[in-house]
Amino acid sequence: MSDSKKIVTLEELRAHKGRDSFYVLINGNVYDVTKFLDEHPGGDEVILAEGGQDATEAFEDVGHSDEARALLPDMLVGEFEQNSELRLKSGAAAAQANRASNAVEQGSNLMYFFPLGALGAYFAWRFYSTGSF
Repeated sequence: MSDSKKIVTLEELRAHKGRDSFYVLINGNVYDVTKFLDEHPGGDEVILAEGGQDATEAFEDVGHSDEARALLPDMLVGEFEQNSELRLKSGAAAAQANRASNAVEQGSNLMYFFPLGALGAYFAWRFYSTGSF
């Protein structure tokens, strides 16, 4: 897109996380993916979850094709500043961890007592239906 020698700061990366201007950080380079949001085969929400942070893990975990990787150079804004303290968990990883935590908190009682109740009901039914009492 523009000169690849441009250095993008953390503040600038975080400033571009709206639908009208959206930057992602992948492998130390910052890309403007604004025009690609609507075209992304996985939907725009997977990209939007990575706004203002390092999306390298999410990008690599999906296993993007060579064709997808070939699109990146045209979207390059510049390199991410080397001395920045960007130690954030990616949005997708944070969302997954949050969902797992909430599921355990919300369903912990039901998760244990429902199967035990079903098992007890089954044995009660077997006991009374066989006439063993």
